[in-house]
Amino acid sequence: MRTKVSHRSFGTVAVAGALVALMATSCDSTETVRAEPAAESGQRAQVTEALNQLITGDRLPGAQIVVTDRSGVWTGTAGAGDLAQGTPFQDDARVRIGSNTKTYVATVMLQLVAEGKVELDAPVERYLPGVVQGPGIDGNRITVRNLLQHTSGLPEYAAEFGAPLKPGQIASPSEDVRWGTKDIAEIVRTVLTAPADFEPGAQWAYSNTNYALAGMIIEKITGEPVGAAITHRIIEPLGLRETYFPEPDETEIRGPHPVGYLQSGGELVDYTRQNVSYAGAAGAMVATGADLNRFFVALLDGELLPPAQLAEMKKTVPLPVPGNQGYGLGLMYRQLPCGADSWGHGGDIDGFETRGGVTGDGRAVTVTVNQVPESAEATRNVNRVVDTALCATP
Repeated sequence: MRTKVSHRSFGTVAVAGALVALMATSCDSTETVRAEPAAESGQRAQVTEALNQLITGDRLPGAQIVVTDRSGVWTGTAGAGDLAQGTPFQDDARVRIGSNTKTYVATVMLQLVAEGKVELDAPVERYLPGVVQGPGIDGNRITVRNLLQHTSGLPEYAAEFGAPLKPGQIASPSEDVRWGTKDIAEIVRTVLTAPADFEPGAQWAYSNTNYALAGMIIEKITGEPVGAAITHRIIEPLGLRETYFPEPDETEIRGPHPVGYLQSGGELVDYTRQNVSYAGAAGAMVATGADLNRFFVALLDGELLPPAQLAEMKKTVPLPVPGNQGYGLGLMYRQLPCGADSWGHGGDIDGFETRGGVTGDGRAVTVTVNQVPESAEATRNVNRVVDTALCATP
């Protein structure tokens, strides 16, 4: 393992990044240590073993992990960020963060709640009159809280793009969707012709439609695009220089980035360039792993929301999955195998999967792989890397 050491200190600010794995190229695993390389070799060995499993066992093209605590940050990679070139993820790689975008959107909405401009338990009809109507669907009975917590019963708009979804995943788009600029309001109108999945508040079911509508509410209240609101209220105040919400017709990833791969016809194809206007407030954003963890740590430390709104964000409903997991307002809770509590989100969009979390002691982890795993086992192994990094001790 190659090791690069820098003595730059990040003080008490937790800044983390992402994880990389490889499919049998000539790339070696690498490790970058920022801040003093404290006695954590035991921990890093455990994380490296779990990371390499994504390459050798799950056959993912590449992965990157950045682990941060109050004393510093280190980055590890395995596999290829670019299979053709045989190169790993760049240290400052920008990636599509998919449904992590929802946490930024929920944060802006809760800021508006704190400012008295939105009420969590007010009906959506108050803010979007006449928009949320359909078979068994009534915006007078669906609240803003229902949208943010995925308890609205609204049908999934990403299913319109023809791909089965798992929670957090945006559908694989057609060529038209890949390159065309889409009108989210029109997409919402179309999907709301389908019947409701259940009565508001009756159960939990992940639906990107909820966050498309949340973004529309933010735009109505602030008078600016949701991406601009996120920029002014979160990105700029936190100094997240490598985070952005793409322009509606933007297809490139700005700055250094790995190739994002998609399995098509039995082959891995380069799917990095795409127009993510169809994802919008549900999953369009780009960031580095370091910026992503800086955001989650700042959020959980109370830098972005007053205590009352952060407490609302952390009120969860149970998830229909094994283990102790819950969904709040754009924020997921998960009890780790070691018993510690972890908060975060995660996201899948063609070409990239991100998973991570922040624990109560300020340790932050983001893992990124440059292909959405094809199997549930591979996804579990990505989560296993996160768990290993959050739980492991020197």
